[in-house]
Amino acid sequence: MAPLRSLITAARFLTIVPVPGKGLDGPDALGRASGWFPLVGLGLGLALAGLDWVLAWLFPPLLSALLVLTVWKLVTGGIHLDGLADCLDGLGMRDPERRLAVMRDSRIGTFGALGLILLLLLALAALAELAPQLRRAGLTLAPVVGRYAPLLLARVFAPASPDSGYGAAFMRSVSAPAVAGGGVFVVATAGVVFGLRGELAAAAGLGAALTAGAVFSHRLRGLTGDGLGAAVELAELGVLLAVVALARAPLA
Repeated sequence: MAPLRSLITAARFLTIVPVPGKGLDGPDALGRASGWFPLVGLGLGLALAGLDWVLAWLFPPLLSALLVLTVWKLVTGGIHLDGLADCLDGLGMRDPERRLAVMRDSRIGTFGALGLILLLLLALAALAELAPQLRRAGLTLAPVVGRYAPLLLARVFAPASPDSGYGAAFMRSVSAPAVAGGGVFVVATAGVVFGLRGELAAAAGLGAALTAGAVFSHRLRGLTGDGLGAAVELAELGVLLAVVALARAPLA
């Protein structure tokens, strides 16, 4: 029952889908369920690819890409977009304490709003640029890489507030086996979906997440839950941009 409860916890956090059953309890529940994040990402990715296949019959590429992107962000509840906006607003402050205070404010500022607009426009342009088969490969792979990114960052960086917050509890409770198993899952999924190009796209996405984690950690003296959420969005965008680049410069 414990694995099932972990899967339920992961699915409920990462999507707005009403999953029946009892999840895990406690402040570290999400970290203990993190091993299921990539699998939930695969489920999301396959659903998006299927939706794209249907919409491609009804609408031109740009409109179908916009509809898929809209569903994508709605199904995930926008929680990671919120984390990205908070990070961008906070990073503009002069010292770590002020940055963290701004990030706790629920209001969105100029940097956050601009960042969200640019990220969504880049994702839309990438999806609209790709041929149908490649677009569905990107849609399948990006959520898997994105949901693995917080596991990796949790083991690489320290929390900004070690003794408080859900982000710190998550980072403390992510286990090495979860990170290793998730990494194998990402590699396998990337290879099946897109071959060697999939592995390169996954590496690009994780590279974007690690770079963001390094910047956030330096500016905040550690990572927060918002930083982990931002890494999800940046990893997904990194995958989509890499798929576009690899499609334009195919490997020999």
